[in-house]
Amino acid sequence: MKQKKFKVLPGLFLKGFKILTAAAVLPFFACVGRGTNVAKDIPVSKVSAVIAARDEAPSLDLESILRILEELAELERAGIYQPGMGFIESGLRESAGDYAGAVFAAAKEMARAYGFGQIQFNDLLQGLKMTTTLEEGDRKEHAVYAAMALLAFFESRWNDAEKMLLDILPEFEEPDDFYIWLKLVCALEKNSDDRKSGSAYRAIRARYTQFPEYWYRGARVFSELTAADYAERCINLAPEGPFSGECRNILARFAGLTDRDGPSIRSKHEIEDCIAQAVKEANPKLLAPLIPLLSLPENQYTLYAIGALKSLSSVSMYREYFDILAGSSKGRLADRLVYISRG
Repeated sequence: MKQKKFKVLPGLFLKGFKILTAAAVLPFFACVGRGTNVAKDIPVSKVSAVIAARDEAPSLDLESILRILEELAELERAGIYQPGMGFIESGLRESAGDYAGAVFAAAKEMARAYGFGQIQFNDLLQGLKMTTTLEEGDRKEHAVYAAMALLAFFESRWNDAEKMLLDILPEFEEPDDFYIWLKLVCALEKNSDDRKSGSAYRAIRARYTQFPEYWYRGARVFSELTAADYAERCINLAPEGPFSGECRNILARFAGLTDRDGPSIRSKHEIEDCIAQAVKEANPKLLAPLIPLLSLPENQYTLYAIGALKSLSSVSMYREYFDILAGSSKGRLADRLVYISRG
């Protein structure tokens, strides 16, 4: 029996998302199209199905669409998420008639862009609001309802979002889909002691290693050591992103400090990266972002920075930099700079 063919649609039901353009997927296609690896440990065959999604247009059978969706999911689980992959998924789902899933996939792309500070929160909300204005019919109501659920989610209306999400079932669901993540966030935001949801949330982490909001939401609801680990991961992914401020506060509280100290906190990765950059460019002034951290009450992040900076004091340019700063500083900061530069 001949399989039904599906026309690959250009995001008809997602026109509200302003950045749904060819430019959004070019960085990904540029890499894939040359036959190069998107990561050293990912063979070219892993992205062959994505190439097929482009080359086999304008029609694919359902089995091909499902195969490509599986390949995209596997790339994400391997820690690979290139700009535009969510829109590719969205177009494929829409082509197969999974309109709710198409909206979720496009929203995932937008949420990721927001998490990295590449778009404004209002852009995300406006895209969803425009999607809710689509005319109903031919199952478009599923797309509209999904957009309404997403609006409730991003506006932190957890009860409304959870209720609507429970009424939606995407056509082709994976156990770690974005739709599943949304439901788990709602459950944990309502009850951080929900052990079943917490366990399920941790179980899907492989697919969200490159998604700042996954780590941020976990940092908000998990306790102590786990929260600190999630907060650090969020900061390391997007140090200037919209979630980094609250994550720094979480680290400050974990270290026995207060939210007032949060802006000065730097993760261990940030400390190492800052020092590596200063050494690479032979420029002590690049260490300036670490100086506020040195003035905080004793805590693990400050002690880590002191130890790392002290290793530079054997080089005259860095030692002189610390000496000059010590001379113009007072109290705890001055004492620590003297220790770093002179021992």
